[in-house]
Amino acid sequence: MTDRPDFDPSTLVIHSNRSYERQSNSILFPIHQTATYIHETVGVTKGYGYSRGANPTVNALEQAIAAIEGTRTALCFRSGMSAITTLCLGLLHAGDHVVLSEVIYGGTARLFHQVLTHFGVEYTFADTASVEATEQAFRPNTRLLFIETPANPTLRLSDVRALADLAHSRENLLLAVDNTFLTPLLQDCLSLGADISMLSTTKYIDGHNATLGGSLASHNEALMERLLYVRKIIGSIQAPMDSWLALQGVKTLPARLAMHCEHAMKVAQWLAAHPRIAKVNYPGLPTFPQIELAKKQQKAFGGMLSFELDASPELSLKFVDALKLCTCAESLGSVETLITHPATASHCDLSLAERDRLGITDRLIRLSVGLESPKDLIADFEQAFQTVFA
Repeated sequence: MTDRPDFDPSTLVIHSNRSYERQSNSILFPIHQTATYIHETVGVTKGYGYSRGANPTVNALEQAIAAIEGTRTALCFRSGMSAITTLCLGLLHAGDHVVLSEVIYGGTARLFHQVLTHFGVEYTFADTASVEATEQAFRPNTRLLFIETPANPTLRLSDVRALADLAHSRENLLLAVDNTFLTPLLQDCLSLGADISMLSTTKYIDGHNATLGGSLASHNEALMERLLYVRKIIGSIQAPMDSWLALQGVKTLPARLAMHCEHAMKVAQWLAAHPRIAKVNYPGLPTFPQIELAKKQQKAFGGMLSFELDASPELSLKFVDALKLCTCAESLGSVETLITHPATASHCDLSLAERDRLGITDRLIRLSVGLESPKDLIADFEQAFQTVFA
């Protein structure tokens, strides 16, 4: 089931579901920076009453997201975490149980650890790369299976189709996928059987580090209506300005993704051959343990990778500090190459033993490869090696 037109991606992101403003015929949909809307008569509006519920600029971005997701509708939120929170508040009740990927974005783990547990939501982390381990984590009250693939920051993969089949073998159990690392253009998780696709639009959708945002999409229209209602109640809708900027970013998404993938492959291959590198996690490398699954469910291998130096944690951090072109900053998916140290950033709440068990060691470095020339990025790595290990 899909509502995606038969366009190539580069056409799809520019023209499909595109909204125009007819008063002036502006080629760019305008920013509706307004809190409220005039009623034509008492109780009669043009579909908008208050921007906490809906906004035309936000709706234009939602139509663009729906186009690439292949769904009738999508919903946009203040951030990726706001999207996940709204999903949980709209779907779960006290006493419900959730199974999550054990390697997952730290903010998602904190949501369950520090917030949802206080409302009686139960949860279990499982190795969702294993269908058997995932099934063993299910309980009679399991309502949601929430996975992230590729996982942040180890790039470990989960088989979306197999887990969708597993989830749907149980009554009232839905599969949601955090598809931020690849977007629907590289991994169509809804076509693979997932019930819900979640994106942090802050990342590749925007692509320029200009906005915060998140989205949810599903073919389940009753669920989308429920989430729309919850979003209105708690006020988690995305801001108009952020939606407008993300709407410009999405138009170049296919072109940017192609460059991200090409550049990441070149950087990953160079790192894998370097004597100072102990390990590279990138689904496109022949040494990646799950490369066949990556080929099966992904259209390309993405712009994200992680690696470990053959060095102490202290020297690994000095290596990051020695980089000049690669920017040490949180987030990913932008035109700039960003490098982070997950153990002290996104996954700092985990114990050392737990990080080591999951492969998030103190030597692990995550790299979001940008649009700079791979030759220049590699030169930056080389000078950092020379600086630290000379």
